[in-house]
Amino acid sequence: MTPHLPCRSLENEVPGLGPTLAAWLLVGAALGTALLRQAAAAEAGRPNIVLIVADDLGYGELGCYGGREIPTPHLDQLAREGVCFTCGYVTAPFCAASRAGLLTGRYPTRFGFEFNPIGAQNAAPGVGLPLDERTLADRLRDAGYATSLVGKWHLGGTPPFHPQRRGFDAFFGFLHEGHFYVPPPWEGHVTWLRRRSLPDGGQGRWRSPDGRVIWSTHLGTTEPPYDADNPILAGSQPVDERENLTDAFTRQACAFIRRHQSQPFFLCLAYSAVHSPMQAAEAYLARFPQIDDIHRRVFAAMLAHLDDGVGRVLATLKECGLAERTLVLFLSDNGGPTRELTSRNSPLRGEKGQLWEGGIRVPMLLCWPGRLPRGHIEPRWASALDLTATMLAAAGGPLPEALDGADLLPHLAPPDGQPLRRQHYWRVGPQAAYREGDWKIVRPRAAGRWQLYDLAADPGETQDLAAAQPERVTMLEAAWQALDAQMAAPRWGPAGRDPP
Repeated sequence: MTPHLPCRSLENEVPGLGPTLAAWLLVGAALGTALLRQAAAAEAGRPNIVLIVADDLGYGELGCYGGREIPTPHLDQLAREGVCFTCGYVTAPFCAASRAGLLTGRYPTRFGFEFNPIGAQNAAPGVGLPLDERTLADRLRDAGYATSLVGKWHLGGTPPFHPQRRGFDAFFGFLHEGHFYVPPPWEGHVTWLRRRSLPDGGQGRWRSPDGRVIWSTHLGTTEPPYDADNPILAGSQPVDERENLTDAFTRQACAFIRRHQSQPFFLCLAYSAVHSPMQAAEAYLARFPQIDDIHRRVFAAMLAHLDDGVGRVLATLKECGLAERTLVLFLSDNGGPTRELTSRNSPLRGEKGQLWEGGIRVPMLLCWPGRLPRGHIEPRWASALDLTATMLAAAGGPLPEALDGADLLPHLAPPDGQPLRRQHYWRVGPQAAYREGDWKIVRPRAAGRWQLYDLAADPGETQDLAAAQPERVTMLEAAWQALDAQMAAPRWGPAGRDPP
């Protein structure tokens, strides 16, 4: 036991100091020490937050979601060490609106972010996450966190919308919807590109003599000029990045973790993988000789590359002694575009751009050692909106009333069996969907009437029950209409069109 120092020790060190004042100074010092310890304890309870977002990754690809063709050991390990949601939703079936929902915790249609800006529309004035919307990074920075975005932004390509004006202290990445992974001439990679016609003017598939470039006409479109007016930026300055972007983003994420290991931080690592253009490093392609179709093999290589990047980030947290103090979240921004990438959503129906389950139900993982259960498969359904609320709650701040999500931690630590969400709303032009409990209504783009599905019995949405249960359709439609009345008109229309 440490002996108490008598007051006269301090009095003797400072001549002329009386015993009463000396005693009060010692009491003040003790109180200050206690307050510092309390502050340190509170600080220890605030986790670092690492939010990893994959791009266009389908529901059925990861090993922890039943995928068997492409090993994903690092993401599977994250699932084994945390919570794996079997029914995690995003707010839109494509990139930008989904990210707008995630970074605000609000339905993006509340503020008119309904359509996906692509190409030159990304640089149009006023296109982006509205400036009066506070971001997750804004709120965490105000709570004392260091903040960084590494990777894809796609929430505004003009200066007012720059990530460093939206709550991020640091930014490394690009502003628009996609980017080639390596600069031309794409050495050491095999590149798969969409084209309207082959070099001979025909249709089908063509491969260059060296095998490194493949053209395919199967979608009837040409690969967008992703790099046009879309440099890789460090902050706001263009940089000449030579590494594959998956490696470059991993490198920058790990560097940020090392720089800020002495303070709470929020890292949003928004990989562009596995989004097109499809470019696979030859070393990763060599892992999959058993996959005959080169289209699928390129995708497999890109996913394995992404998984290794996540593994490096998790290893860096452990090396820095931060694994136990970090809340790690992983999700895809939308379902896989199967025809474009081969990214599979099985056993779900549909793909990116659609409001079937395959367009909006995504892989979703949470890991916080000691706070969240380990190896828990969570069958209750939740939303990316709830992830936003969970991150803010974990950081210790009050939850804003404007959020459309709720903190999941009280229901997961330990699991309490109560529903995590009771309803969810979607709208994309003529497409619409609404879920309440196990029931979901969908209004597909090609049809004007609502369809009805019991997702508990039929997650693949194979049996439309609307004709058999019209009263339920009417009830769910009324609930959708009530929410829809709260939403804003779209601020812009689909790319190349004015708002409807």
